[in-house]
Amino acid sequence: MSFEDFFGPQVPRPGSDAQAPTFALASAAYRDTPMEEIKKADNEWHQSSVNEGRKWAKIFRPNFGEAYSQAVIDRMLGVGRKPLIQSFGFEPQVVVEHCLAANRVRRERDKKLTALMLLCGVLFLPGLVVWLLVFQLRATMLKNGNKRVSGLGTGLLVVVGVAAVILLIRMPFTGLLGWYVRGCIVLPVAGWYLAKRICENTAKDLRENWGGLLSGGSVGAKIPEAVPTSPDQAAAEQLRQSLARLSAEQQSNSVFYAGPRGILGMGTRWGAWHLAEELVPLDPVKGIHEFRSWTVVRAIHDELSVLHRQHLKTGGFPEPQVRHWIVTHVGEGAKSVSRPEGTDVEAYQVKPRAVEDICNNQQFNSGERHYLGVQWPNLWNGDLVLTMMITVTVLKETLRIEVTGHALGPVNGLFGGKPEAPTRKVAKTVRFWETRTIKLPLVTPDEVVRLAARAAIGWYPPLLKWLGGSIGLPEPFGLRHAWADQPWKHRFMADDALRAATPILRAVHRAALRVLKEHDVDIEKFSSRASALSGSVQDISPKKADSYDA
Repeated sequence: MSFEDFFGPQVPRPGSDAQAPTFALASAAYRDTPMEEIKKADNEWHQSSVNEGRKWAKIFRPNFGEAYSQAVIDRMLGVGRKPLIQSFGFEPQVVVEHCLAANRVRRERDKKLTALMLLCGVLFLPGLVVWLLVFQLRATMLKNGNKRVSGLGTGLLVVVGVAAVILLIRMPFTGLLGWYVRGCIVLPVAGWYLAKRICENTAKDLRENWGGLLSGGSVGAKIPEAVPTSPDQAAAEQLRQSLARLSAEQQSNSVFYAGPRGILGMGTRWGAWHLAEELVPLDPVKGIHEFRSWTVVRAIHDELSVLHRQHLKTGGFPEPQVRHWIVTHVGEGAKSVSRPEGTDVEAYQVKPRAVEDICNNQQFNSGERHYLGVQWPNLWNGDLVLTMMITVTVLKETLRIEVTGHALGPVNGLFGGKPEAPTRKVAKTVRFWETRTIKLPLVTPDEVVRLAARAAIGWYPPLLKWLGGSIGLPEPFGLRHAWADQPWKHRFMADDALRAATPILRAVHRAALRVLKEHDVDIEKFSSRASALSGSVQDISPKKADSYDA
């Protein structure tokens, strides 16, 4: 058995159609909606957090895409980061690359805005401070929610504008000081107009990428900073290595069982079937021809590998991914995980010899456990990850074969929302009892001020986070399972999960009985029990199999 056959592919190969969840989460890097929207994607087990920053510095508040991109980059590529949960049927590297590309577009915009701030702001600092204070007070009043207070905020801006015009007409100062005061009034406003043009062009580019990813994924992430062109480019080399490490961890054969939360990345356990009978020799004199758990597992592996082949030409299973897993238990409320380490682990992979030893020896007491998994990670264009896990144990004279079903549903619908042009309904001029829809500019005056203010301190992200706030990702973090919904609300997805259980259970029992017969075991009780299970599995329904009523 080759190394590739043993571990099998895990992520979609180039050209795969099952890219919708990947592109949905990648498109979030380009969104310009409020960052508080991330809370709408929370599920029963994973909740994001929103750090709102300093209340008096709302002008530095990031939007959804800005906060999301930075949070994903820090969590996925940060130095000394915690282990990640694999995203099956998904390409985390694509999401990270789009987060990097979105940040790059914003940095290019911020460079231009910073130059404008220096020319039209810092050189005329008194005027800039006054205008920023007015916009900050207005932003605070608009956030209040009270219409009267919001109106006062707009009125304040109008009053200051009128005062500025009067001051320009009746300037009390003369000479150089008078011209400087005029510059303090006019140039920040002129800089704001130029900044608005820059921000609108960038907003169009970001929205095109956002919509392009959700429409078919033809948008490629441009991150030249991840390609070192000379030996002295340490930052580019470090980024390249971080992306390579991310891909290697995605291929790990180590997963984590978090109690009622199920296997992290595979979803909750919705069903379980057990075959446990005593090993009785067919001939008491001759006895049983010795075998180990790995012998049965290997036969089951071979049987499941041809699960997609059938005599009737009526469709059937797509080719599954059959793989050996090392499962580690973590608590239901665990906020972090740790992968196996040591000489038996290489590039996040537990070596085949160690996998076989765990299968044969670690069947009771503490330690990792071995499971054989048959998985379809790309069902429903990637919206459904269906996994059946098989474990074989031999305690005393009892052979126990357990088959469990795990299912992970589609990514939350929040990430599938396409960009919509901002509009507002207003009354018609003549037929005032009717309304019409008018298009609003992509970038509002307040948004220009916010982006310009953030650009001025964007060179130091920790300060920007402290002032404006950030998004906290749910832990243990994996891009797919953090925002996945249950599949049971979708009738056909639920049907597919339930229908897969019967043929898989029968294939497992068929392979196990063949091994037992070859090793001189009386299979009468096993056959009877297998037949009973085969009958009961036809009337299955999803349950919370890990919520024990004890």
